[in-house]
Amino acid sequence: MQNIVRPAFAEHHSNHDGRRSGPAATTGIRYSSHSPLSAASTTRKKVTIPTLQAMHKRNEPITMITAHDFPSAHVADQAGMDMVLVGDSLAMVALGMEDTSEVLLEEMILHCRSVARGAKAAFIVGDLPMGSYEVSPEHALQSAIKMVKEGRVHAIKLEGGAEMAPAIAKITTAGIPVLAHIGLTPQRQNALGGFRVQGKSTAGALKLLADALAVQEAGAFAVVLEAVPAEVAALVTKKLRIPTIGIGAGNGCSGQVLVQVDMSGNFPPGRSLPKFVKQFGDVWSEARRAIEQYRTEVKGRSYPASEHTYPMPKEAYTEFERIVDSQQ
Repeated sequence: MQNIVRPAFAEHHSNHDGRRSGPAATTGIRYSSHSPLSAASTTRKKVTIPTLQAMHKRNEPITMITAHDFPSAHVADQAGMDMVLVGDSLAMVALGMEDTSEVLLEEMILHCRSVARGAKAAFIVGDLPMGSYEVSPEHALQSAIKMVKEGRVHAIKLEGGAEMAPAIAKITTAGIPVLAHIGLTPQRQNALGGFRVQGKSTAGALKLLADALAVQEAGAFAVVLEAVPAEVAALVTKKLRIPTIGIGAGNGCSGQVLVQVDMSGNFPPGRSLPKFVKQFGDVWSEARRAIEQYRTEVKGRSYPASEHTYPMPKEAYTEFERIVDSQQ
């Protein structure tokens, strides 16, 4: 974002708490790259659990996307997303890790706080990372409470079906909404033999349905179905009272979720994407073009131009120059 500066810089002062007084305080003008970039106001009503339930009841698809920091949350919220997921995929897309199993609860909480500052209308869900909920239902509840209190999310997500029902029940009984996640569960990729489609056999599809019913009865407000045959996901959706959020599960789900970095094209050419991902943009190319142009203009001294500099009265500079020269 380009910083816009008024010539009358000296007329605007900082209060003791760092806030601007004067016109800049009300117009959103930033005088420094270090000035806070507050989330833009929105006219949308805050999305809540009843909002999502009402959408499900009238068969309106629920839109969900991941975010891992303030800018990605800000744009997702302004674009009208119903839900924003602070997914543990940030381990790879934001922290450069090999897989999701590396990320820590404390790291997830840091990113959740950043997202919560940027998404003001969307319903925010934080992913409990591997190792933060599996030991016991009490362990899961402690992590969920920490995620909500410190991460400022509205709900948590955890992976697993029937085996995680006790943990889901424990968390929801404490008043924390839970988004379940079944099918391909990335945190368990080693046990699954890698990132493989789930529910392709009759037995696999029946297990998927059993898991979906189990997390529903445990109190989950919705369930993510990942990498599941479309017809299986559609039938499971029909058998549930709660919404299903598909990712690689076809158009018969109650809603869809994608990793923002994947769908926006914020990666270099040649990266392999899952079959279910549609690339809706090319953020990488635009960002690289802008940075390369910046480099070119700096090397050629065409940037910064006069309009990017702060003015000084000619008389003041002349006096400054005279004093400096006299000291030599």
